[in-house]
Amino acid sequence: MLLQTDTKIHSAAPIRTPFFYGWVIVGIAAMTMFFSGPGQTFSVSVFIDSYIETFGWSRSFISGVYSASTVTAGLLLFIIGRLVDKYGQRHMTAAVSLFSGIACLLSSLAANPIILFLAFMMLRLFGQGSMTLIPQTLVPQWFIHKRGRALSFVTIGITISSALLPPLNTWMIQAWGWENAWRVWSALLILFFAPLAFFLIRNQPEDIGLNPDNAPDDAGMPSNNRTANPNGIVITRSEENWTLKEAMRTRSFWLILLCVAIPAMLNTGIIFHFVSIMGENSVSATTTSLVLSLMAVISFPVTFVAGFLSERVSVNRLLAFSFAGQMFAMLFLLIPGPYSILFGVVRGIVQGFEVVTLSIVWPNYFGRRHLGSIKGIVSTTTVVSSALGPIPFGWAYDFFGGYQEILIMMLVFPLLGAIAAFVSPPPKKTEYQVS
Repeated sequence: MLLQTDTKIHSAAPIRTPFFYGWVIVGIAAMTMFFSGPGQTFSVSVFIDSYIETFGWSRSFISGVYSASTVTAGLLLFIIGRLVDKYGQRHMTAAVSLFSGIACLLSSLAANPIILFLAFMMLRLFGQGSMTLIPQTLVPQWFIHKRGRALSFVTIGITISSALLPPLNTWMIQAWGWENAWRVWSALLILFFAPLAFFLIRNQPEDIGLNPDNAPDDAGMPSNNRTANPNGIVITRSEENWTLKEAMRTRSFWLILLCVAIPAMLNTGIIFHFVSIMGENSVSATTTSLVLSLMAVISFPVTFVAGFLSERVSVNRLLAFSFAGQMFAMLFLLIPGPYSILFGVVRGIVQGFEVVTLSIVWPNYFGRRHLGSIKGIVSTTTVVSSALGPIPFGWAYDFFGGYQEILIMMLVFPLLGAIAAFVSPPPKKTEYQVS
């Protein structure tokens, strides 16, 4: 136990490690992303045929319930963000894991539309929403200078989850039935992951007498570059901390929020109709599924490259680059024939940059202290935009009889995103007279 500057005693790390404990936090954050899987579309979609066969519901009816529950969950996510700021990532990770487990259990009991809606809403709120939001607020507490690479490692969790859960769920449904498949995830979340997260997570390095990036205290720094955390530890800060209200007064907040909404809407719309889009280009459904897998395979190593680059290149320029790549990728969908397969290659590269830049930009721009509240608004924007994404593509197909026209019209959005990102450098409090 170490004595702090105000004589208060901080706690010790839950386990002793020969390396910076922040890398344990990265590991548990990646696991949190993995266990968001039961609430992700790539997992839930495997159960849809079972609901149709068991209850006789139509696919359009279940899709409507799913979209409504997703929008509802998205509108509630800002509350989760505020609770993270109030209670910390440790307690909130354990709590949302428990509620995700309850959502899985409720999904196994979905015998009528009301229960189905509640189950979907809880899966989207606590699983897909909260269990991706919280790791992205936790890891930035532990890293400042190495934040990019740390967040890139966190993406391993969701990558493994997206690759493993669809075939695993299919096997469990065939072997044990869809109800028991949901109960397996419920047990894993409630009995295994929630206790593990509560045991291992610490909200910030100051809680165990450390600094971000394991940096030493620098008492020689000017006082305006040093702050004391609530436990009294004086540490060096290389960032400004903004409240949500302060952040919302800046131009960069709204422009970067637009950069969040555009890919959420655009990518969801394209992927939701991807089989049909590729079929229009004479690409088989089997090849299309391989293209989807190709995206994940390519994006995985690119995230590490993007993570290291984000520590050396302005993040808004990397984000602008990803939007330019998105435009380039979409052009391949306008070319009939096998050239459209190249969409998966370029989109995989873009996705690697996109996932890192949109995670790191918020703590880099607005600091660590109120990140939960800020990310809550970001997550709400992401979920609601993704729920709206498929609508214009479906309307355009019914109206034009194809996707060429809507794809051309949609090219304007990544162009707007590139411009918005490029003109959005990190804000300075002095420019907005924020004290």
